[in-house]
Amino acid sequence: MTDPKNPFEAMMAQAREMAKAMNPALESFSPKGMEKLWPTMPRDIMEMTFGKGISSEGLDAKTRLLLTLAGLTMLGAQSDAQIRMTVRHAREAGATKDEIAETIAQMAVFAGIPSMNRAMEFAREVLDETDEKDNET
Repeated sequence: MTDPKNPFEAMMAQAREMAKAMNPALESFSPKGMEKLWPTMPRDIMEMTFGKGISSEGLDAKTRLLLTLAGLTMLGAQSDAQIRMTVRHAREAGATKDEIAETIAQMAVFAGIPSMNRAMEFAREVLDETDEKDNET
């Protein structure tokens, strides 16, 4: 093994070269750019797909999304794109800013304060976006 690169670095370099060969625009790919390609589902569709449409006696979409947000926070808030998308969808499903903040804050007890702070930063990015859009209209 004379190659000083670790296997992960080699794999990532190979993936970058493949992406560049297939589509040169992918060379400057950004996960935040991917988020913009994924629209926020309308509230009715969310409810039908994974809310009361599954079980009329079960959890609504808002509650399911808040639980998802708690789980993502518990994982150490490593998935910034997923947290931001879940916050967007939770807002669309009717969650208030306070409910989102409380969901993340509750996870400090289980996941630790660093995970809570990181998830809160990602949530604030989305909530600030929505504040700006509300002020524009």
